Amino acid sequence: MSEAVNLNTLICYPEAGICEVPEIKTNVSDKKVSQGNKPVHILYYTDPICSACWGIEPQLRKLNLEYGEYYEIEYKMGGLLPSWDCEHESKIGNPADLAHHWEEVGDYYGMPIDGDVWLEDPLSSSYPPSIAFKAAQLQDDAKSLLFFRRMKEMLFLEKINIAKWKWIEKAAQETGLDTELLKNDVEGDAQRLFQEDLDISKHMGVRGFPTLFFSNAEGNQMILYGVRPYKDFEQVLQKVCPQAVKQPITETHEGLFNHYTTLTTREFAVITDRNDNEALEILNSLFKLKYIDKYLSKKGTLWIKK
Repeated sequence: MSEAVNLNTLICYPEAGICEVPEIKTNVSDKKVSQGNKPVHILYYTDPICSACWGIEPQLRKLNLEYGEYYEIEYKMGGLLPSWDCEHESKIGNPADLAHHWEEVGDYYGMPIDGDVWLEDPLSSSYPPSIAFKAAQLQDDAKSLLFFRRMKEMLFLEKINIAKWKWIEKAAQETGLDTELLKNDVEGDAQRLFQEDLDISKHMGVRGFPTLFFSNAEGNQMILYGVRPYKDFEQVLQKVCPQAVKQPITETHEGLFNHYTTLTTREFAVITDRNDNEALEILNSLFKLKYIDKYLSKKGTLWIKK
């Protein structure tokens, strides 16, 4: 893997909306993003333990419901934490330092993050779940996204160390992946694919997460960097795809759980254009009707379709 650097990579800056990595002097425009069958291609650089990336889950889910027919999204791993050896000169010098910081970030974005994982069973690196995601992509694109989401729920809400194989395997089982094949790929091709992600991110000048490159068939490209309001995602998409027309979200509240079998309160609020209190009232009603279940974390609730 690439050599680690001693910079403050685990600090996420809520106001800026980023988990930052060293700046790389590279001209982004010299790297053309591959184009698929839809008008827009989004190249998304993220990391399984990136708290700012967890912060844009509501915006990404709403964008998919309203504009999903116009774009495809390609997930690339960024390598946020190679190991703790590379953090000894930063403000975050050990896992315990990260616990309170994570919860502050979660409060700022309105997404539940329980930082106690860094006190109880801290991750040694973000590389194992990143490589596991690349392995899942080799099996099935749709299932790989469910797997990636499940790992983030385990980490941010359930305080589970997703760098350990037993938890990676559990997330894979829950999302329908072949765990034996996944393990073989984790030990083989997925490592090469992960290294390719790291190399391309350097070439493209990625300095932090989340970073999203929006491009169209004409070669026009825009970058959305950090946690931004939903209107910013919408505006960037419309600029690279002027013909894009917002599709109304016509599903009932229950129907949203057919699209996304789990939702945080903030995700439901963003998708339905409500504030958190209004969203919470609706979700509690669905819970009382036994349509959904819930997982209560220290910092918030994950609502789950039964």
